Amino acid sequence: MTKIAKRPCLENITPYVPGKPIEEVERELGLTDVIKMASNENPLGPSPLAVEAIKRYLPRISLYPDGNSYYLKSALAGHLNLQEKNIVMGNGADELITLVGAAYLNPGDEIIMAQPSFSEYDFSARLMDAVPVRVPCKNFRHDLKAMAAAVTGKTRVIFICNPNNPTGTIVTHQELQEFLAGLPSNILVIMDEAYYEYVGDPSYPNSLDFLEKGYNVLILRTFSKIYGLAGLRVGYGLAGEQVITDLNTVREPFNVNSVAQVAARAALNDKEHLEAVLRVNTSGKEYLAGEFTRMGLFHLPTEANFIFVEVGVDSRELFQKLLRKGVIIRTGDIFGYSQFIRVSIATEEENRRFIKALEECLQELKG
Repeated sequence: MTKIAKRPCLENITPYVPGKPIEEVERELGLTDVIKMASNENPLGPSPLAVEAIKRYLPRISLYPDGNSYYLKSALAGHLNLQEKNIVMGNGADELITLVGAAYLNPGDEIIMAQPSFSEYDFSARLMDAVPVRVPCKNFRHDLKAMAAAVTGKTRVIFICNPNNPTGTIVTHQELQEFLAGLPSNILVIMDEAYYEYVGDPSYPNSLDFLEKGYNVLILRTFSKIYGLAGLRVGYGLAGEQVITDLNTVREPFNVNSVAQVAARAALNDKEHLEAVLRVNTSGKEYLAGEFTRMGLFHLPTEANFIFVEVGVDSRELFQKLLRKGVIIRTGDIFGYSQFIRVSIATEEENRRFIKALEECLQELKG
């Protein structure tokens, strides 16, 4: 059979490897009662209102979804005090990151991103044969001065993950204000705020201010994290009308399915569930940070629902040992930190089980 020629840029793409599914671990290792603390998922699950909305809608799934996500966009516009023309919906925020590449990147163009940060920015560039320029973090935070210095005539897009994945650190409003003010006007700055609902630091940016002031920004948010709808894939972008038009031009029709749309609308209205999730995350964050300190493990203060922690051993070896105890975490080597792990904040019971397993595994690995 003749080999089909592929685009040369595919040679530079490493496919994204998601967190290992619970079912896979149970199947491979013959375990039950596996807990997953790898993918920053909501440990309380979705809003009961979202679940009920899904049940009510199921008899209608023979119909195509609303390709414009009209009612969901209308709900978001009211929630955010924006106009619907400033909102684009995505099959998760991941799709919108890819659409940015499709809309704005040509071969040889450059994007700027922090290192470490979310790998899908790299994918979006390489898929279009553009060049990702990685700027090392400074003290595990975005080095905005270095990122500004990395701008060239080929720079088209800059990604700022805030809070940053995997570090949990933030860029402040003042820092972002100064950064945006110094950039050429033809660069699109993407503020990926997948975890913004978890942030408690008062210096965190109100990014909608920058949109209202006319800066060339795209704000990405999602229903996958605090709203607990990761399995339905609903993300959204907030930007000026021209950017929204450009992204809609390259967006697939019916990209957000009907069940996802009704679930997201319902979840948006459940403030009680949102507050419960925040309480669990806050207490879990305090517990895990205290335990890491007790164990002498360096860890970063986080504004998200995960913690980046240095374990002093090879993270892949630790990962395998934790798997056999039914605990799934994320290894740090994929971010360039082979002795770090990223652990999602879970329920109190799961957090305690993780700490117990972690101590046992570290004892084994360190002899």
